[in-house]
Amino acid sequence: MACADTRCRGAAMSLLQVNSDDLPDGPRLRAALERLPPGAPVVVMIHGFKFAPGSSSDPHRHILSLEPRRDCWKSVSWPRHLGLAGGGGLAIGFGWPARGSIWRAWRASARAGRRLSRLLTMLREVAPERPIHLVGHSLGARVALLALPGLPERTVGRIILISAAVFRTEATRLAVSPAGCSAEIFNVTGRENTLFDLLLRLAMPLGGRTLGQGGPSGRNWLDLPLDRSGPLLALRGLGYRISAPRARICHWSGYLRPGVWRLYRALLLTPARTPLPLLRNRLVADRERESAWRLAALRRA
Repeated sequence: MACADTRCRGAAMSLLQVNSDDLPDGPRLRAALERLPPGAPVVVMIHGFKFAPGSSSDPHRHILSLEPRRDCWKSVSWPRHLGLAGGGGLAIGFGWPARGSIWRAWRASARAGRRLSRLLTMLREVAPERPIHLVGHSLGARVALLALPGLPERTVGRIILISAAVFRTEATRLAVSPAGCSAEIFNVTGRENTLFDLLLRLAMPLGGRTLGQGGPSGRNWLDLPLDRSGPLLALRGLGYRISAPRARICHWSGYLRPGVWRLYRALLLTPARTPLPLLRNRLVADRERESAWRLAALRRA
């Protein structure tokens, strides 16, 4: 397992490619971390369904790469878009076997969550003062949440869940763990993912509501419905101009839409400038304003 993408020029960006069945040891983690300045975070990036290391859909040659393959329109470099360059932080691409049927990938995500938990434990051991954040898409969001049980509080700083393939009841249970209660969790949703939420519910009819319909209430949890004009206007007022959805159906909108990565970078790299209470207050205020506008429009009609 290489410590960094071989296409990285010098130490301008640190990218550690990791697979769930081949975790790095302590010395390898220390070597990857020693190039970073004090306080620079570690960001673990977790892919979703249909990827698997070593396959034709290898995430380390796709979204988790510095220079992803060019023959796929969904292939964008997460580490580059997160701005983890020039000592900005260590990007860890976490690969796990997510191919096959949805039921097979669902089972595999549970084991991947346990392996991610082990990786986070090792990171905390070798770098106890360094911030650790997670970002996961689709089933990768479930892997991120499943890593939380058993970890001590404050192991993880922030978690971004993008179009999460997670049921609300399970997320609620995982979020009340010590590590879950101390982390700040941002649940990115949009109506363009509704079909995929429906397909997950049809595959697992006993699961109930998905996080696409909103997550558990709590001071450390914030839903970011990026399909709605109110939240988009609120974020624009804070300096984050995110384009409206371009497609009615798109499972990948949460990381393909122009402007979203600037928000994600701010959430993970400069959390002091993006306090969750501030974001919550602005989103709630604009949601109430949007509701008032709609009510006034209905009355005029």
